Amino acid sequence: MKQDLIYDIGLHLGADSEFYLKKGFNVVGVEADPAIAAKAADRLKPYVDAGRLTIVNKAIARDEGPITFFVCDVSENSTTDPKWAERNRSLGASISEITVPGIPFYRLLEEYGVPYYTKIDIERADTLCLEGLLASADRPKYVSIESSKISFDDVVNDLCLLQRLGYRKYKIVAQHRVEQQRLPNPAREGQFIDHVFEHGSSGTFGRELPGEWISLEQALKEYMRIFRRYRTLRDLSLSSFSLSRLVREAEKSPRGPIASGATLARRMLPSVRRIKLLQSVKAKMSAGWYDTHAMREE
Repeated sequence: MKQDLIYDIGLHLGADSEFYLKKGFNVVGVEADPAIAAKAADRLKPYVDAGRLTIVNKAIARDEGPITFFVCDVSENSTTDPKWAERNRSLGASISEITVPGIPFYRLLEEYGVPYYTKIDIERADTLCLEGLLASADRPKYVSIESSKISFDDVVNDLCLLQRLGYRKYKIVAQHRVEQQRLPNPAREGQFIDHVFEHGSSGTFGRELPGEWISLEQALKEYMRIFRRYRTLRDLSLSSFSLSRLVREAEKSPRGPIASGATLARRMLPSVRRIKLLQSVKAKMSAGWYDTHAMREE
């Protein structure tokens, strides 16, 4: 295991990687969308040029070779899963298809080494990375995955797979509250930086995570509580796709009508200045979403 290496699986525009790099870690970032990967490379060019950030413009897949990638107009929701793409389309997303190279997760380990921490956030394909770890005797000290909101069975399966991989301690982190995370000083991971996490970022990791590590049984009980909340609220938030459309309309015509037809949105978002207010309302109406962080004890 390379103590100074982090994998950012689901690089997107590089917000998480930038955080890891500023803390002194080297990063291998994986991003399937070539347009998004290019933007991340431009944003983080000094780190790329210094050899501290390697961007792999491929999709995690079971097998090596070309794979269909469904590009979503809300780019965080792009995916290799056709069912997830169809679900996004049914919620109003615009989806296009491109072909990208696929790479099994174990091939990354072979080429770049086993990292200290692996952040995994690739829509509906996180489990492929965990399965890829089965082929490696050496595994990251810390791993995080985005937890399903639609299938409790998927959450149980991921936790069981983490147990099989030797991870015995867990933290369930509310990602919709990531902006509230504060970094300890002195630092417990890498070097201290004064950093504010932006909405949608993964936040901190390892020994700097808030809360106590819990057992598998405690994690399952916590997810039972979370899924009861999901069922109660039925995820009654404005979808990210609706919000994206509202933002685009507001930017094009701050005082004009909102094309979504949402009466509440028309009242609340007459201009770009009120986008944050809409996001706040959305957060209050939502059951939120969570990441599972896991730790291996040597």
